[in-house]
Amino acid sequence: MTARIGVVTFPGSLDDRDTQRAIKLAGAEPVALWHKDKDLKQVDAVVLPGGFSYGDYLRAGAISRFSPVMETVIEQAKSGMPVLGICNGFQILTEAHLLPGGMLGNDHLHFICRDQKLRVENAETSWTADYKSGQEIHIPLKNMDGRYVADEHTLDMLEAEGRVAFRYVDFNPNGSLRDIAGITNEAGNVVGLMPHPEHAVEPLIGSGRTDGLPFFTSILKKLVNA
Repeated sequence: MTARIGVVTFPGSLDDRDTQRAIKLAGAEPVALWHKDKDLKQVDAVVLPGGFSYGDYLRAGAISRFSPVMETVIEQAKSGMPVLGICNGFQILTEAHLLPGGMLGNDHLHFICRDQKLRVENAETSWTADYKSGQEIHIPLKNMDGRYVADEHTLDMLEAEGRVAFRYVDFNPNGSLRDIAGITNEAGNVVGLMPHPEHAVEPLIGSGRTDGLPFFTSILKKLVNA
C-alpha cells in the first residue's frame, strides 16, 4: 500500500504544492489537508510547509498554531506520527511546543534567499535516515524570521541528546544560535528546519540539486518498514 503523506495548507502557505510534488517524486501519495479541518484523512505522516501563514502577524506561526488541524497534528505527533516542519512549518512547531526554542527575526533585519550549505548532524530521525551524519548538503533558504533561539540550558540539552539535526556551514544566514538550522524532538519523529528541501528535488528546477529528496525518501522507507 502506498504511504500517504499529508501537507497542510494555511492561509499564506506558499510551498504546499512544491512539497506535494516532492512527496510524489519520492514515491509516496501526497494528501492535501486544510487548516480548518481536524481530520487528517488517515495519512501516515504530515508536513507543515513553508510560507507566511496569516502574514506572520503577531509572530511567525503564532496564529497557525491554533488552527483546528493543529489540534490533531499535536495529538498524533505525541503518539509517534512523523511530522516535518519546513521554514514557517518549523516556526509553527515551536509555537505548538512540539519542538523547543523559538524563531526571531534575522539578525541583519532583512529577508534572505540563497542556496545554503548545511551539515547533517543527526541521520537517525524519521526524516533524515537517507543521509549520513556529517554529510554536507546544499538546500535553498528563504526567510525573514529564521533566527533560532533558546536558553542555554535548552541548547545544551539539544547538543547533549543529539537533537540538532542540521547546522549551517561556512555562513550563518540569520544569526541562529550555535548555527542551528534544524532540530528534532526526543523521539525523532518530529523535525523542523528553516531551509526548503522541497526546492532541491529535481536537477532541472530550483537549486539544480537533489539534496533535498532524501527527506522524502527517508520518511517513505520509515513508513514502509514500520
